Amino acid sequence: MSLLVDPVMAQVISETDRQKQVTQQLAAIVAQPDRALASLSVLAIKSGKVVYQQQFGQAYIDQQNPTNSLPVDNQTLFRVASVSKMVAAIGAMCLVEQGKLDLDTDISNYLGFKLRNPHYPDVVITTRMLLSHTSSLRDDGGYNFPADVSMQGFLQTGGKNYAQGLQWADPANAKAGENFAPGLYFHYVNLNWGVLGSVMEAVSGQRFDLLMHKLVLQPLQVEGAYHPELLSTDALSRLAVLYRKQANDIWDAQIPWVAQTDDFRNKPLVKRQLENYRPGTNATLSSPQGGLRISVQGLSRIMLMLMNEGELDGVRLLKPTSVRALTAEQWQYDKTAHNGDDYRGLFLSWGLGFQRFSDSSAAHYGDKLVQALPAFKPVGHLGFAYGLQSAFLFDPATCNGIIYVIGGVAADPDKNPGAYSSLSIWEEQILTATYKLF
Repeated sequence: MSLLVDPVMAQVISETDRQKQVTQQLAAIVAQPDRALASLSVLAIKSGKVVYQQQFGQAYIDQQNPTNSLPVDNQTLFRVASVSKMVAAIGAMCLVEQGKLDLDTDISNYLGFKLRNPHYPDVVITTRMLLSHTSSLRDDGGYNFPADVSMQGFLQTGGKNYAQGLQWADPANAKAGENFAPGLYFHYVNLNWGVLGSVMEAVSGQRFDLLMHKLVLQPLQVEGAYHPELLSTDALSRLAVLYRKQANDIWDAQIPWVAQTDDFRNKPLVKRQLENYRPGTNATLSSPQGGLRISVQGLSRIMLMLMNEGELDGVRLLKPTSVRALTAEQWQYDKTAHNGDDYRGLFLSWGLGFQRFSDSSAAHYGDKLVQALPAFKPVGHLGFAYGLQSAFLFDPATCNGIIYVIGGVAADPDKNPGAYSSLSIWEEQILTATYKLF
């Protein structure tokens, strides 16, 4: 007598076993003794459907009374660092569709003052350049400013807060063959998003954090905010603290976790004084480059919208052409042309606020994401700040995607490089383990 196995049931069993295996591997990564992770939230989408979501570790760690610590769950919000830039780019494209913003217009027309790199006074700077990191702006003079600093006073020669011109690429610092003129050279810059946010405010008449809620978060029914003061009391209680095992700039995996930011249980949230703020003057107050607080589940709704070419649950946020414009290549690294800083091979291709991954690999170098075949060549964004590491990665062709957020690291990422990329070793491990779900 032979027993027939239902092929559908066999596939279900196989999928279940694979998910259990991935969960075990991720749990082991989080618990590595010398490079533990404070928390980890992972979500995977296969063929346009969420197929896996799992959380590990603590959103809040009470060193004195561990019973008061809070585990991460699927409702935990994180400050997702530079993934915020990609979401802001989506908001900018919404304004393009509304006819309020043009990608190739001189942004001076929007800001109300002439904006030029003083070393290239005849070259206009456009929104496209901001979004593709080719604007010739630099972070050396800072990229987060208090309410009494205006972008005009910071960016214009002779302005009150000009910072000796450190915010501009200077050809005197160029190596042989490099041309820092706007539009020609890639350099990853947070300040681009402070200027972008100010442009978005100027054309809409709304403060950036409120504008992004109106343009992106609310239509997609995503809980989140670019500043914690906009979160509800309940959402604020679910906001993860970000940690490092670092004290006095020294990493030590054996010491207790040290809170870095968003520790509002021990340090009450101080609200901004913005009664007299004029939109368009200083959007860095809302941290468009890295201030978005959102859950991995919330990010998945944004990913599903992009996979579905701008629509989710019957709500069209963007036209398909706009989604394709965001992810289409604007810049590609060319070593012989000296056209950009590749950051140890991590940044090799860029769209409009979206990174494009090429699967390039060498020892501790490159943008290869998984050590598996077929290659994973998604678009999206990475984040890194305050001990947090995050990723939003999807392939528009297969509609497969991975989102992860690490809420704190015990070891120095620079001293724990990946084997085949410029990512940290634990990021490589997380991505390769999760990729098995596909």
